[in-house]
Amino acid sequence: MPRGTLEVLLVGAKGLEDTDFLSKMDPYAILKCRTQEQRSSIASGKGSNPEWNESFIFTISDHVTDLTIKLMDSDTFSEDDFVGEATIPLEPLFMEGSLPPTIYNVVKDQEYRGEIKVGLTFKPEEYSTQSYEEENFGGWKESS
Repeated sequence: MPRGTLEVLLVGAKGLEDTDFLSKMDPYAILKCRTQEQRSSIASGKGSNPEWNESFIFTISDHVTDLTIKLMDSDTFSEDDFVGEATIPLEPLFMEGSLPPTIYNVVKDQEYRGEIKVGLTFKPEEYSTQSYEEENFGGWKESS
């Protein structure tokens, strides 16, 4: 499996199921890549069509196969509501290197609950190769 850096551009979401009845919801995203977790800002009052345009960096190591983005609605007086989540497979990204902002389905209880737009870039880890000076080959060194 590849190792390197994953950059995630969280653009926005559309058509999310509004979990607030009296006001517009205040969505935010929790991005999870294996054990690493990051949280977006809260799109206050943006309702079911929030925009973030935020970037997140993850370190990719062995056996990372996908990125999960969980969408939540921030509530002041009660527990935050789960809106839905998108699971993005990373295999195509490892082969391409970058994927332009793409739309992924947001699902809750195996039902479509809107869509999220995410751009991805993968930078493979540089493998350092030990460099040898030409004159060191063969066990002799030319004297100056």
